[in-house]
Amino acid sequence: MDNIILWILFMIVDLSMVLIAYKLFGKNGLYAMIVMSIIVANIQVLKTVNMLGMVVTLGNVLYGSIFLATDLLNEFYGKKSAKKGVWLGFFVLILTTLYMQIALLFTPDISDFAHPLLEGLFGFFPRIVFASLVAYLLSQMHDVWAFSFWKKFTHGKHLWLRNNASTVISQLIDSVIFSVIAFLGVFPLDIFWQILLTTYLFKLFVAVIDTPFMYFAKLIKK
Repeated sequence: MDNIILWILFMIVDLSMVLIAYKLFGKNGLYAMIVMSIIVANIQVLKTVNMLGMVVTLGNVLYGSIFLATDLLNEFYGKKSAKKGVWLGFFVLILTTLYMQIALLFTPDISDFAHPLLEGLFGFFPRIVFASLVAYLLSQMHDVWAFSFWKKFTHGKHLWLRNNASTVISQLIDSVIFSVIAFLGVFPLDIFWQILLTTYLFKLFVAVIDTPFMYFAKLIKK
């Protein structure tokens, strides 16, 4: 299947799962999606693919859906609940990194076949996680603040405006900080700029597409 078609299908499925988790488990479902997404996104981002003739890292869909989850928390339960979701994702990602580094310290048995694979994947993981933690915390805190600001500014009207106005800048903050820390010096400069550009554009696309999902969530809330 073509990468771009697969990417679009995955985006629709993932955003839909945020709504399904909310429908089934309420606020806790949104917290669970934040935790799952930040862990898996930081694993997927290690894989690069070609889409529309450009180098793209995976993980953009899952990372983009975190903004949907935190915006829903902010919209329905307030800024405090949204910040709790941000810090929950932050804590779990640190714990995941620590536990996987401990796992790599164990001497594998002669029968083991997974250690080299885990070492290849999670050996680079701390740099990715450090980049992700810095970018995630700064961008999410900005998103929570900006969403609340636009909600007050519009007196609770124009959900589409606060959803997109808050995320456009937040995704830029996230993409620049993450790409610089994670990939500058790892890839040739021309590839690095492609990754930075596509990371922002694809996350921005997810942010725009998730607007109807915000309205669907309001129907679920009612």
